[in-house]
Amino acid sequence: VRKQAPTSLDALIEHRASFLTGYQNAIYAQSYRDFVAKVRSAESAMAGQTDAKDLPLSNAVARYLFKLMAYKDEYEVARLHSDAAFREKITAMFEGDFQVNYHLAPPLLAKKDDKGRLIKQRFGPWMGLAFRLLAPLKVLRGTALDVFGYSEERQGERALVRDYMQTLERMLTKLSATTLPDALRFAKLPEEIRGYGHVKARHIAAVKPSWQGLGGKLP
Repeated sequence: VRKQAPTSLDALIEHRASFLTGYQNAIYAQSYRDFVAKVRSAESAMAGQTDAKDLPLSNAVARYLFKLMAYKDEYEVARLHSDAAFREKITAMFEGDFQVNYHLAPPLLAKKDDKGRLIKQRFGPWMGLAFRLLAPLKVLRGTALDVFGYSEERQGERALVRDYMQTLERMLTKLSATTLPDALRFAKLPEEIRGYGHVKARHIAAVKPSWQGLGGKLP
């Protein structure tokens, strides 16, 4: 049974914040709440009302800041695959003896093809144990001890989050009925950034002109 999507801005924020708490920690989730609250305050003041359904910028930021903050790195893949619900779902799909193999392309380990794209490799059932050991190490994410964080891909993902927030902060200082459409277009740009690895990089490159044109500094 699919969970029903949140129907209000407050519910959306708390749903996303709950996910980010599991993704990283309560501090990370609170930074998300605080930033959306800052946008909401500025937009409400500009519009002269607080009805969440009439705050398109706040709703967009609540959705797309979350998308950027919850990038799927090695720790998140490990957390999701070691989750009890995931293991139960896999077990329910098969009968008898079976093995789970994983096809992955870790940026620090995977080889590249002639176009520079990472090639997926097959990893055996032992990877399930590796995931369970790696998942708690999410506390290292973004720190000097985060060995995965030194890859170009991970640094780029963190840079996107920083630039998204910094650009919106600048836009909030001049937010008006005239500037709101551009701010809203910028806030929704992450919707066009999909996939992982070289697919995600291609989408980022496609978004770059719009990002920069609307006031960003996309790496």
